[in-house]
Amino acid sequence: MRAYDDRAPGPEETRSFTAALGCFWGPDAAFGALPGVVRTRVGYAGGTDPDPTYESIGDHSEVVQADYDPDATSFAALVDEAIGRHAPTRQPATRQYQHVLFHETEDEREAIERALGELEVPTVETRVEPLGSFAVAEPYHQKFNLRGKRWATDAFDDAGYDRVDVRESPAAAKLNAELAGHDVPEMGALGGRSTPAAADGSDDDRGR
Repeated sequence: MRAYDDRAPGPEETRSFTAALGCFWGPDAAFGALPGVVRTRVGYAGGTDPDPTYESIGDHSEVVQADYDPDATSFAALVDEAIGRHAPTRQPATRQYQHVLFHETEDEREAIERALGELEVPTVETRVEPLGSFAVAEPYHQKFNLRGKRWATDAFDDAGYDRVDVRESPAAAKLNAELAGHDVPEMGALGGRSTPAAADGSDDDRGR
């Protein structure tokens, strides 16, 4: 896994896409499975509280942030994935689980609005907002599916990874996706193992 991570594009070679799609565990795994997505992390965005936490989230929503290689995929492709992973015609009442697609540039805003505008639905409730700040969620929320497998966490421990290393690891993003039941083409490079399919809860608007 260390060799896989060392070969992956560095932060300076990637761009980011951030979306609030309900409970962030499912989207974390779903985006990690996508070709061209290098890293994922979950956190809180969209609100005004300067220091949100899971226990005190304030007016923020749970979000997934995916770092992608622009030579391997596109912002528009990630927007399409996000749209397919929630119900754009419905906005949950609970702010924590609301649906928001974030942009950091005018081109990104236009790409999101174009994709939402092409939906053949009577109304779109998903909000489109500039990304102001992003607060990383607690370690126990990162790579949720991976954290539930002792053999997986032991492998990272044995390789000398700390909690931040695992959160930012390309290998961890792919393995977390496979453990959630997603097809992950890159798992061959990691010596992937077969895992049973699991519900990803990508649009779970309920509390835990």
